Amino acid sequence: MSEQPERPEQSEQPKQPVPHGAPAALHPQTYEAAAARVEEIIRRLDSGEASLNETLELVSEGKTLIELCASELTAVGDALEELRLDELVARLESDASA
Repeated sequence: MSEQPERPEQSEQPKQPVPHGAPAALHPQTYEAAAARVEEIIRRLDSGEASLNETLELVSEGKTLIELCASELTAVGDALEELRLDELVARLESDASA
């Protein structure tokens, strides 16, 4: 039987930036990946080598990724605030029973 060509592991992160105009399914789904992609976009825009169309696409992608990062940070902040409130309630209850 013929050998199948080697394929990269699916768990590996792509080494190349996501091409402009790529489908949303290829965009990073974690805060860390989104932040890294935003840095790539900024470098590309700062290079001055992007065409007008690419610039518009990169700006749009960057806006989407920044909104993703902001919502992730908000969720983490909310969770931390809830933990602080839970700790405060536990402390107040232990002080009241002492």
